[in-house]
Amino acid sequence: MGVRQFKPVTPSSRSRSIPDFSEITRTTGEKSLMEPLTKSGGRDNHGHIAMRRIGGGHKRMYRIIDFKRNKFGMQATVREIEYDPNRTARIALVEYEDGEKRYILHPKGLSVGDKIVSGKGSDSRVGNALPLREIPLGTDVHCVELKPGAGGKMARSAGTKLEVVAKEGEYVTLRMASTEMRMVHGDCLGTVGTVGNAEHELLSHGKAGKSRWLGVRPKVRGEVMNPVDHPHGGRTRGGRNVVDKWGNKEGVKTRNKKKPSQRLIVRGRKRGKATQ
Repeated sequence: MGVRQFKPVTPSSRSRSIPDFSEITRTTGEKSLMEPLTKSGGRDNHGHIAMRRIGGGHKRMYRIIDFKRNKFGMQATVREIEYDPNRTARIALVEYEDGEKRYILHPKGLSVGDKIVSGKGSDSRVGNALPLREIPLGTDVHCVELKPGAGGKMARSAGTKLEVVAKEGEYVTLRMASTEMRMVHGDCLGTVGTVGNAEHELLSHGKAGKSRWLGVRPKVRGEVMNPVDHPHGGRTRGGRNVVDKWGNKEGVKTRNKKKPSQRLIVRGRKRGKATQ
């Protein structure tokens, strides 16, 4: 996996970069695991704009990903590694011994022809999914469940991983990339390894049109508007706090600390600038 740079024949191509797709083995998806993906354009069920700056974007088909890995004890073989337009990570098409095919997130180091398995007693090898209580300390995992059997929720984007750092009673402590430490029940499944396509963060859009392909519409800063259009409009904000177009504060913390799942956070992520 690498990054391709364009020959600077236009201003936009000078700084634009794309992945080389060297790990991709097939360009067409598995039709039985694909379904149409409808777009909202940022509108709610009344047709009103509920989320600004969403619209357009290239037409896509959704790939059904197996986040639960619930075919326990049955070995699967990696058949293809494919591109998924709906996520930053690559996906792998696996075929089980009974002939069923499923998509999983492609972990770094997993190749076509490799064997994977899920469930209790599985080996701690890349691509295998097993309960966190059975994974050795210091192992990197991804696609980790928050509740047993609910499917992987954490560490699913390209290049992400969680580290198993401690086990105490029924819970396992995981270290996230943000340095946050969270306890997860030991029966929750985690897939061994790091999500592939880590070079995704090195890519540059290079032009505004790339954002439009992704369905992101332009954003205009309030400071460059007139006072009639935005509270920040005019020559200066006048030292007031950052607010949105309707005067609501922005940048305030919204996490509900009384929510049961938040009580399992051992240490929150670091915020603000580092102090000497």
